[in-house]
Amino acid sequence: MAREGAGLFAAFRVLGRFSGHVPHVLRYHGRHREFYLALAVGRSVHTYNVKKLGIVAVSNTLPQDITCLAADRMLIFASYDNILHAFARNKEVVHTYEGHKAKIHLLQPFGDHVISVDVDNVLIVWNIQSEEEYLQIDFDKATFSVSALLHPSTYLNKILLGSEQGTLQLWNIRSNKLLYSFPGWGSAVTTLEQAPAVDVVAVGLVSGHIIVHNIKYDETLMKFQQDWGPITAISFRTDGHPVMAAGSPVGHIALWDLEEKKLLCQMQDAHSTAIAGMTFVPGEPLLITNGADNALRVWIFDGPGGTGRILRSRMGHSAPPTKIRYHGQNGKQILSAGQDGTLQSFSTVHEKFNKSLGRGSINKKKSKKKGLKLDTMALPPITSFASEVAHQSDWDGIVACHQGYITCTTWNYQKTSMGAHKLRPEEFSKHKPVDIYATAVDITSCGNFAVIGMSTGQVDVYNMQSGIHRGRYGKETAHEGAIRGVAVDGLNQLVITAGSEGLIKFWKFKMKDLVYSTELASSPSGILLHRDSGILGIAFDDFTISVLDIETRKIVRTFSGHHGRINDMTFSPDGRWLITSSMDCSIKTWDLPSGCLIDCFLVDSAAVSLTMSPTGDFLASAHVDDLGIYLWSNRSLYSLVSLRPLPADYEPFLVTLPSTCPMQDMDVSGDEEPCDEMIEYVSPEQLGEQLVTLSLLPESRWKNLINLDIIKKRNKPREPPKVPKSAPFFIPTLPGLIPRYIPPEEENDRQSKVVNLGVLAQKSDFYIYLEEALSTNEYKAPLDLLKSLGPSNIELELRGLAPEGGGSMEVMLSFLRMIGMLLNKKYNFELAQAYLALFLKLHIKILSSEPKLLEELSRLSMQLEETWIHLRALFNQSLCVLTYMKSALL
Repeated sequence: MAREGAGLFAAFRVLGRFSGHVPHVLRYHGRHREFYLALAVGRSVHTYNVKKLGIVAVSNTLPQDITCLAADRMLIFASYDNILHAFARNKEVVHTYEGHKAKIHLLQPFGDHVISVDVDNVLIVWNIQSEEEYLQIDFDKATFSVSALLHPSTYLNKILLGSEQGTLQLWNIRSNKLLYSFPGWGSAVTTLEQAPAVDVVAVGLVSGHIIVHNIKYDETLMKFQQDWGPITAISFRTDGHPVMAAGSPVGHIALWDLEEKKLLCQMQDAHSTAIAGMTFVPGEPLLITNGADNALRVWIFDGPGGTGRILRSRMGHSAPPTKIRYHGQNGKQILSAGQDGTLQSFSTVHEKFNKSLGRGSINKKKSKKKGLKLDTMALPPITSFASEVAHQSDWDGIVACHQGYITCTTWNYQKTSMGAHKLRPEEFSKHKPVDIYATAVDITSCGNFAVIGMSTGQVDVYNMQSGIHRGRYGKETAHEGAIRGVAVDGLNQLVITAGSEGLIKFWKFKMKDLVYSTELASSPSGILLHRDSGILGIAFDDFTISVLDIETRKIVRTFSGHHGRINDMTFSPDGRWLITSSMDCSIKTWDLPSGCLIDCFLVDSAAVSLTMSPTGDFLASAHVDDLGIYLWSNRSLYSLVSLRPLPADYEPFLVTLPSTCPMQDMDVSGDEEPCDEMIEYVSPEQLGEQLVTLSLLPESRWKNLINLDIIKKRNKPREPPKVPKSAPFFIPTLPGLIPRYIPPEEENDRQSKVVNLGVLAQKSDFYIYLEEALSTNEYKAPLDLLKSLGPSNIELELRGLAPEGGGSMEVMLSFLRMIGMLLNKKYNFELAQAYLALFLKLHIKILSSEPKLLEELSRLSMQLEETWIHLRALFNQSLCVLTYMKSALL
């Protein structure tokens, strides 16, 4: 079962996906007077404007990857497997055409109809609006296997079909008749393209020939040949220059002069893979190309010699990325190293900020002369890198190690190129060993030094500005086994190294002395340091993870739960979470303070690298055999997310990877019933009976009770209040902080003439509650009533407890017992003190003359003294520790 978002992380969007093997489609918008470009990327269609190459729309995703694409004036047609869909407004599917038994591989819009051909040689003409079959033609695979499809200009109701046998056929779709068969040129047809001239068609063949043919008279006008294999795409310039462009499977483009009938020029290595789609923009010297190397390029022909230069481009990795890391502290750039040997920077804000730092080379000058295909100077793919923004404008700020290669390279983010230095040990400066290579790198937070670990166990330090070797840790080697990870702390005090023999070593950064060494339970596969908190994450070969505190140098947490090799780890910015990815296709989030797993979800392909944004808003992941970098939004920043530990029998959900369009969080809809875990926690009134607990009342309710007579005296008005001329009507309310209306008195028709003397007693609610509590011993009601009253009303109620105020000795005793109950249960502690102080101040004479009340007061005194001695000891202990922390030299 798949869902859109996990508990803690929700799918947001993908970066770095621009093109695939499906040819692009060029469309003209009459009202906008602008050309738009549609590309199939994975399961959705991206629409770009040609003017700025900015993405303007992303379609809804289809169930599978799109394999064929076409468009007319209103709709975009996309197919996967044997199903054809039509998109309206570049967004939603409005028509679905089902009828093919095999995979569709050719599409052609045709007025009110669309033509589709599948690999079983079945051609179906669909009515676009009704979604019904208008015509179906079955071809014999042995004699005519359809491989290309074209509607010639001005040929009403006619289509031209090319075959793998090399022959061509012209059909009338309306009458379902074969009009003419062309014998062909003895080679399979790969592509058909309409020339600017009527009746003229360019035919691309598997043999590399391009035939410019007049289909009206069945005459070949001219013939060209390329030596790069089959013709993959053909396009004609329409801006006044008689030029034809032809694409090849190796990524080269040939430009042919149709007047001189000769080769004009070559554009070699236009793409690193086959040219999938190629289109000249009508009336402009612009050529648009795309390929399976994940690149989309716009070429302009404005220079001498007829060759084109890149005007605009969008490109990502042509091979899957292997390592990704956020660059800088603003969380806007992600550095990515891919299997294609390039280092690229992807912006999380907009594609126009993307950068390519190029591919590593031993000698850049020689590499430029030889070209991409014959480049023997190219370095292997980057396996690990580290970057720092400090001093990046002064010198190189990125250091990288390459697969199976001893030399580490520096890179300059500002110049978007490989840096000036090649970092390798001095003893290997003249010869390059085969079996020794760099395995781990790190760069100091100041950007001045790079620390490099080798497969032999050596750990070296280099200066990033000059590239000079600045020392080595250990006499010969730091570890007996290969270095699995190096890390430098935030203050350049310690260097931490991990060796495959199972040791973690701490070294003084400057003096290169060994400070401490600890043996691990298993061989580590990698380490990651969170510099701000001094926490080191260690991944082991036995699929477990440990967390080591570099201050105490002890293992503080151990996590197990992965069932495959741990590929990467990342910390949240505050250091509370450790997020890990494994070959078991799971991504797990561990909470370090509680030591528990708080989130886990599965993905279709294992995440090979993870990185968390320094601002904490996104988690980025790169996956096996996937060209994209996927962003997951941190839902705890904008919605209520349960961070409780997951149960032991928790089964994680399979989460679909994000698409290009930013996805809305589906979990915030109100249709779903709230989970039991998500019920909001309500804190009890008292956490524990042994704890002294205060009330939640503001200080104004109890702090000044004992000084109330002074406050009243100070606030006494100087002159009596003036009665207004016409007093407005007010609804009478009861006294108190919570407004309550006086209930209307019921008027009886007959009033008794006997006077009820009990009415004159005027017993308050508080008085009545205290009387009842004498027998029930329940003091919650009178306490709640007191808590709801203001200071003046509290004083009035306590005055009324004395016999001269209408009270009695029993009620006073009941009040003292209520205070005793509060002290005994240790809650509402400050209220008990304030109420008792006011009670003693008001009734001290009566209390001293009554033996029962004196006996109760002595018991209260003992309770108060016992509680205060305990509190005073705790206060003194805390003050002592604070004084020591302030004065001690740490």
